[in-house]
Amino acid sequence: MRILLVGAGGVGSAAVAIAARRNFFDLMVVADYSAERAGRAITGRDHRFLAAQLDASSAEAVAALCREHSITHVLNAVDPRFVMPIFNGAFAAGADYLDMAMSLSHPHPTEPYAQTGVMLGDEQFAVADSWAARGRLALVGIGVEPGLSDVFARYAADHLFSEIDEIGVRDGSNITVDGFDFAPSFSIWTTIEECLNPPVIWEAGRGWFTTEPFSEPEVFDFPEGIGPVECVNVEHEEVLLIPRWVDAKRVTFKYGLGTEFIEVLKTLHKLGMDKTAPVMVGGVSVSPRDVLAASLPDPATLGDRMRGKTCAGTLVRGTGLDGLPHEVYLYHVVDNEWSMREYGHQAVVWQTAVNPIVALELLASGVWSGAGVLGAEAFAPSPFLELLSGYGSPWGMRVGSSQLAVA
Repeated sequence: MRILLVGAGGVGSAAVAIAARRNFFDLMVVADYSAERAGRAITGRDHRFLAAQLDASSAEAVAALCREHSITHVLNAVDPRFVMPIFNGAFAAGADYLDMAMSLSHPHPTEPYAQTGVMLGDEQFAVADSWAARGRLALVGIGVEPGLSDVFARYAADHLFSEIDEIGVRDGSNITVDGFDFAPSFSIWTTIEECLNPPVIWEAGRGWFTTEPFSEPEVFDFPEGIGPVECVNVEHEEVLLIPRWVDAKRVTFKYGLGTEFIEVLKTLHKLGMDKTAPVMVGGVSVSPRDVLAASLPDPATLGDRMRGKTCAGTLVRGTGLDGLPHEVYLYHVVDNEWSMREYGHQAVVWQTAVNPIVALELLASGVWSGAGVLGAEAFAPSPFLELLSGYGSPWGMRVGSSQLAVA
């Protein structure tokens, strides 16, 4: 296996650190718009790692770099603005493709909080037949959420339930950042995209529909000492992926943002700082969201200041194999102290990065295989969960109610 990793930011650099301990691949070319950053990501690594400069907005440049190094698999670790050129570049070069966030959505032009417009991943699924006909695999949404959360959904359907009423992904943490009143632990560009777009819900008989941002608040009790966190609906890929392969009556995604974070995002929206269309400032054309991202600390640099744990998980309610009502929360917790000590990377980016590396190892061994545009739900979940535990990061399962109250 010869891998092109596009993006040497927080998640990409963590992926390098995780992959360096595994022996399933022959080459990993780490590419970034900044050649210096790509070089930093592979400093101290063995001969299998190379650094390269790449403009991820150019499908032609992605394809050329793939051909130059005989790449077999492209791993996209940059923000979702660049999904389509990287996706198309991989296809043009005859390589398989993996990402952790799918092609961008565009709200319905007249009823954004009732009807879907262009949904997350629509551009990729539109060409699924071409990928299948070519015998190439695009494994989409294989980070932690989406990704591991989708593996949990498939595991529950296969092994724990006879009928599923709801699959609800619930993400939360108790992480704080010393010295900052507001310092997101993940890309603010992606966070805004997820949280301010109309959230999507799926229901059997109705299909996909949207609601207002931050709708249906609930207080969810997260495991391993994290505790109660207010969660709200946000737009996320799981709701678009899970119903394609898993039979459930309802699918949701709720993010544990907390009241203060929600208020900050609402204020940014009111001020127009979430906009991506450029505005003129002193004769310079600049995107407000890019200005915001440049003004905040780089999440990859915050590890030493972060304290606490992050939890990604999937809540499933329905009828158990015994015919009785059943509820489980399958989850994965990473302690920032552990990830910094063991890998030198903060918990949120490490938790995202480990899953595509696990998937690549399963593809390299032939345990997972397929063609077309597929989510993690299309594959057997048990080998993934077993291998994840083998990476020193076990998953857990809690049986019983975990929603404390409606907020």
